[in-house]
Amino acid sequence: MAEMSLESSYALPTIGSAQRTVFANQRTLEILEQRRTSGKARRRGWLMRRMLVLADVLALAATFAVVELAFGAGSGAYQHFGAGMEYALLLATIPGWILIARLYGLYEQDEERTHHPTSDELSRVFHLVTVGVWLLFVAEWLLGVANPSVSKAFALWALAIGLITVLRSIARNWCRRSITYLQNTVIVGAGDVGQSMARKMLRHPEYGFNLVGFVDNQPRARQDGLDHVALLGGTDHLEELVRMLDVERVVIAFSNESSEETLELLRSLNELDVQVDIVPRLYELVSPGVKIDTLEGVPVINLPPPRMTRSAALIKRTIDILGALVGLAVTAPVFIYFAWRVKRDSPGPIFFKQTRLGKGRREFTALKFRTMKVDVDTSVHEKYIKESMDPRSAKTHNGVYKLDRGDAVTRSGHWLRKTSLDELPQLINVLRGDMSLVGPRPCIEYETENFLPHHFDRFLVPAGITGLWQVTARAHSTFREALDMDVAYARGWSLGLDLRLLVRTPLQILSRKATA
Repeated sequence: MAEMSLESSYALPTIGSAQRTVFANQRTLEILEQRRTSGKARRRGWLMRRMLVLADVLALAATFAVVELAFGAGSGAYQHFGAGMEYALLLATIPGWILIARLYGLYEQDEERTHHPTSDELSRVFHLVTVGVWLLFVAEWLLGVANPSVSKAFALWALAIGLITVLRSIARNWCRRSITYLQNTVIVGAGDVGQSMARKMLRHPEYGFNLVGFVDNQPRARQDGLDHVALLGGTDHLEELVRMLDVERVVIAFSNESSEETLELLRSLNELDVQVDIVPRLYELVSPGVKIDTLEGVPVINLPPPRMTRSAALIKRTIDILGALVGLAVTAPVFIYFAWRVKRDSPGPIFFKQTRLGKGRREFTALKFRTMKVDVDTSVHEKYIKESMDPRSAKTHNGVYKLDRGDAVTRSGHWLRKTSLDELPQLINVLRGDMSLVGPRPCIEYETENFLPHHFDRFLVPAGITGLWQVTARAHSTFREALDMDVAYARGWSLGLDLRLLVRTPLQILSRKATA
């Protein structure tokens, strides 16, 4: 997404008694023009539903074709007509597959959720294909039209899961390049929380948010990097702004309005076909693992206790050991090469050893390939960490929230840090039990001096090589935002979350820009 600027403006018709001008960024104007010329309000949901259905149809048709070519019609009524008849009948079942997928909610999430990668729906795709293949197997057996083969059914099951996942991922990537995918978004509240949400939106163009601006009666001064985001005025005119700029998403982020005024504001949006996202009070305590319950119709947020059961800890530890062993075996050649490069580029040890804090604040020695010269002054880093706890922290000159120590980094260290391969020796820490494959970043003792009280919850789970912060934001977040993501992981831990983060980590490494 191109960076937004105040290149153009719309003259807002008279609102109340005053004539006002609302500035719209160039991308907003392009979206409005596209919708005007098309004559139809085609939005993200319209596009994604059709492309995902097309992806599923193509994946199933290809799966049926490959299975028929590989196994033939088999025995039963089909054998008199050949594989062509069976293939035609299998194609006729595709509407049923689409209906089941619809029941599993596989076509609605992209419009409602802020970000919905294909990896997040693997379990539902697994269920869909399992149910579909089982129904086919039973139907063929009951109707006597064929003698279903277990090997054929298994091949259909495995191939369908793979093709549906791949084609859905391709469909999503294609949609994200379309201007129809973008959602005009305004943030109600221009305080620290609202501006933090704005920064998150701007650094994740794949989420498809076109940030139109802030709405706030008493906005704070905009933080560094947000000067180009427009202030659209007060909440009294939110309804008119939504209509005029065809806003699709409104994010309520701690405005100065009272609860009664906020409720009235939300009611005014009920008939405008707009998605409303609310950043909850005490959001520091709300994790991805929360559940919504009701008490006589009143919604109640359930905060599960942030702990692992013994069985969950055992499963996580088993995955860690197996993953570390496989990882060390597969990367042994490059491990040796990196060790040689580190030793060749500068005098000193191959490994950088540093005392870090793991689960329960237990100290351990973390291993990394050395990427900096020996005897580097750490006081600079301590000062930077303290400064970056301020939500108004400015990016460094390289456009990220990461201390630039280019003068102290070795030649091999630059690309090791850029790819995070300097952390490869931490697989040894995983085998020792010091760390996990997935978890919060192992922090240094002096960093805890800047923690807010809730940040200490990150020590409820083992530290990890990769995690929520590393996959979703990395150096594009402040130190404080990284801590908040570590806490969110610790409070919302699940085996499914670990598996999703492990799947997304290689993709993140491959697509990562230079941030060293």
